[in-house]
Amino acid sequence: MIIQKNYAAIDIGSNAVRLLVSTITEKEGQDPTFRKTSLVRVPIRLGADVFLKKNISERNISRMLDTMSAFDLLMKSHGVEKYKACATSAMREAENGEKVTQMIREKSGVDIEIIDGNHEAAIIAATDLHALIQNDCNYLYVDVGGGSTEYTLYSNGKTVASKSFKVGTVRLLNDLVKNSTWKEMQSWVKETTKGFNDIDLIGSGGNINNIFKTSGKKEGKPLSLAYLKKYDELINSYTYEERITELDLKSDRADVIIPASKIYVNSMRWAKANQIYVPKIGLSDGIIKSLYNENQN
Repeated sequence: MIIQKNYAAIDIGSNAVRLLVSTITEKEGQDPTFRKTSLVRVPIRLGADVFLKKNISERNISRMLDTMSAFDLLMKSHGVEKYKACATSAMREAENGEKVTQMIREKSGVDIEIIDGNHEAAIIAATDLHALIQNDCNYLYVDVGGGSTEYTLYSNGKTVASKSFKVGTVRLLNDLVKNSTWKEMQSWVKETTKGFNDIDLIGSGGNINNIFKTSGKKEGKPLSLAYLKKYDELINSYTYEERITELDLKSDRADVIIPASKIYVNSMRWAKANQIYVPKIGLSDGIIKSLYNENQN
């Protein structure tokens, strides 16, 4: 007997807002399969408002409302049974964050939960990360967003430590990361990974996915630190316009990819890692998995 159900995840980040619809297929005696049916991304860039002015602007409140109303209609069209909407760094720090979520709930019917950095890291860990993590290896998982970077160190298949830092691509673009915060992040990675040999990185986020896609590597194969350094030099040698025309990057990706690349390259250096794995996972995938797991209990 085969059972199929559609679940959805809404990820409200500091750079973009995403809707992921997944079809879950259950077959007796087999593990469930998760297939991405639809993925919609809208680059609202809430972080540019919040990190500079502490509030979401009227213009972006209006865009958020339109986007959530559209997402609600799309979920109905896809016959979505369950959904969860999670907001991260920007909404967390917005002084009018709660007010905006309440207005969106009343006008679009979409219920948004504002989550903290640790909760965010835990949701992402609910993904297929375990399939990549080998029990006899050490990994530093790095998720780079618009407002924050989440780290988790895994050793022998277990979580050793995790921490969230207010260092994100939109913050760095707007010169809003203090040198002391960057140094604190560097110290944490160095101290936490000290004593662990042969660490590999696992990277997630739209920017590292884009870099991986450009590399032409087969899925499951890692990128080397040498490749990442070369790519970092390449993108820094182009102007914003050239990154769009020559490197075929979207306009809202062509600027944030610079600070993202910096975070990944430095994270690898600090952890003394020579390669980074890039599975296609993120907060949206984690939300779908956690929704499914909740339903099994």
